[in-house]
Amino acid sequence: MLFDFELIKSVYEKMPERVNKARNILGKPLTLSEKILYSHLSVEEKGEKFERGVDYVNFAPDRVAMQDATAQMALLQFMNAGKAKVAVPSTVHCDHLIQASIGAEKDLADAKHQNNEVYNFLESVSNKYGIGFWKPGAGIIHQVVLENYAFPGGMMIGTDSHTVNAGGLGMVAIGVGGADAVDVMAGMPWELKMPKLIGVKLTGKLSGWVSPKDVILKVAGILTVKGGTGAIVEYFGEGADAMSCTGKGTICNMGAEIGATTSIFGYDQNMSNYLRHTGREQVADLADVVMDHLRSDEEVYQNPEKYYDQLIEINLSEIEPYINGPFTPDLAHDLSSFAKAVKENDYPQTLEVGLIGSCTNSSYEDLSRAASLAKQAKDKNLKVKAEFVVTPGSELVRYTTERDGILKEFEDIGGVIMANACGPCIGQWKRHTDDPTRKNSIITSFNRNFAKRNDGNPNTHGFVASPELVTAMAIAGDLCFNPMTDTLVNEDGVEVKLDEPTGLEFPPNGFDMKDSGYLAPQANGSEVVVDVKEDSERLQLLAPFGEWDGLDYKGLNLLIKAKGKCTTDHISMAGPWLRFRGHLDNISNNMLIGAVNYFNEETNSIFNPVSGSYDEVPATARALKAQGVGSIVVGDENYGEGSSREHAAMEPRHLGVKAVIVRSFARIHETNLKKQGVLALTFADKADYDKIQEKDQIDIIGLTDFTPGTPLTLVVTHEDGTRDNIVANHSYNEVQIEWFKAGSALNLIRKQNN
Repeated sequence: MLFDFELIKSVYEKMPERVNKARNILGKPLTLSEKILYSHLSVEEKGEKFERGVDYVNFAPDRVAMQDATAQMALLQFMNAGKAKVAVPSTVHCDHLIQASIGAEKDLADAKHQNNEVYNFLESVSNKYGIGFWKPGAGIIHQVVLENYAFPGGMMIGTDSHTVNAGGLGMVAIGVGGADAVDVMAGMPWELKMPKLIGVKLTGKLSGWVSPKDVILKVAGILTVKGGTGAIVEYFGEGADAMSCTGKGTICNMGAEIGATTSIFGYDQNMSNYLRHTGREQVADLADVVMDHLRSDEEVYQNPEKYYDQLIEINLSEIEPYINGPFTPDLAHDLSSFAKAVKENDYPQTLEVGLIGSCTNSSYEDLSRAASLAKQAKDKNLKVKAEFVVTPGSELVRYTTERDGILKEFEDIGGVIMANACGPCIGQWKRHTDDPTRKNSIITSFNRNFAKRNDGNPNTHGFVASPELVTAMAIAGDLCFNPMTDTLVNEDGVEVKLDEPTGLEFPPNGFDMKDSGYLAPQANGSEVVVDVKEDSERLQLLAPFGEWDGLDYKGLNLLIKAKGKCTTDHISMAGPWLRFRGHLDNISNNMLIGAVNYFNEETNSIFNPVSGSYDEVPATARALKAQGVGSIVVGDENYGEGSSREHAAMEPRHLGVKAVIVRSFARIHETNLKKQGVLALTFADKADYDKIQEKDQIDIIGLTDFTPGTPLTLVVTHEDGTRDNIVANHSYNEVQIEWFKAGSALNLIRKQNN
């Protein structure tokens, strides 16, 4: 199936002229990222030359993709935008609401029954507004996008942080909140601060046990979870060109874990091959013609230090496999030193579960390489010591790997094949355990491993590695096992060694499937009725947030001072809460329940000024709101890292939070707060975080003269009557200030459409 060919053709026809214009304006050779960004400037954009990391720029993305958990809120907002049809090609993918428990068939049937109301809503609203709909079981959004929609030189946004996966096919693909998606679907320009550029030069070639996953695990160790914030990471070099397209996708996918705006590879023969193997020969033919515009200029490759804000060089021939974790994806261990780290840090050495697949590593190549190890275990009479779970990324991959006997290799060693969905990667995992709180270890080929992320157990030590290494470790059942050097004792008492994994980039007999799971929308959906029941627990039509009253904020109560890592999982948990993603009031009952209260080191236990006692965070926020009192949230570094979920911004707005002030923000969450009308502020002096006390009342001064570049002032009144004046920086531009004044970005869109 070939989608959007005329759109892609139009992009390629216009690209040479736009790239040449940008090269003349900037007066220098261009990186690939610059070529794509400057060729996607919105017609409303007045500027021509932009400073990286400083200037906000209006762009015109080619398309929008949404997964079912975030699509609910995005489309509920779009329904209020006053539009009859989306302005750009858009899709919805049902991948987040399927819980992994027993196996694909039963789990999918259960999900369709349990989520019937939500699926019907998404299908009908998609049909009404001209949005392509991918049914439950069709696959994980990012894998489906790579197989069907991504194209070199394009620009897309998606309501999931791992939208960046499409960078593996040469696309600037950026994860956003649903409000950003509404802008683009409504035909509005999409705003982004011009990203800085980090170049990663890859020399040498992968071999043996080393895989593309190990490259990004190493990069995560170098840059940390916030080292890529505000930047596009651009990979190049002979090592990049030699890597498979899906391998490139894996690297770009996990770029979300270093906070990068997106990651990207230049167009090459391997991308052309992938397009052709996935039925997009016509796209490959067009891309081949304009290949020079789909890669950085040659001068950039010759002298990269001149053109990137930061340069990293990695020799693929010298790196070894990596295992990252636990509890953060940037704690990088090379394989040879990992056993030592396990023992020194008292990580549980026995491995209980190995899980492979997900949007990060579920390609044909990934599964075939892992299956080569499963076959070895069977042939060498090894008993697999850990549970083993496999999650295919799409129906195309699942059907083809089943046809080719790959899935059977996993099943033969006790592996369980789950539905083509996110499942355990996002906490949708009904784990079979005798103690859901026990200290234990699991290893996955997923992307995130925050505490409670996969199974809700804060004592589960989650480690991240390649599918090959996960499979080998599951066979051994021991975190200290090194398959490159160690032997295992088989059922006959004989010592055997695992050979290096082998696999195929493409199926020898081509990809195949019976039902893609795609439903095209009606050409005219004006007669389609979107029904939301008033008493629904799952869905709730949105009422617009109130406009700013024109006054400084006075007498705000501190709601919570979050200590340490506070991701969007801490602010709005996934797992069982996914069922309320379309109901703002119900899901707001999870607001900040995972954040650690600075004053008592506990979660979901804060001082309630109304009752005078300790209470849960949502209950306290509701009590303050009922009294007409606004509140403020204080956070630490990289606040809001992780998922793009806008619920983490909408819930505070709904429950009366007026401002969030932190030491630093993760990019997507800062934007989400701005879009929903919550003030997003940072301490000018990070040490001022320490001045905030438990029973503080806070005024925010300067809003009546709210202007770009001018800090606001927090007047903090402590319980004993003393005060501190704290300077609060912000990154609002003029348009974003209008969002704040209107009460939300959506309110402003609606005004402009009326």
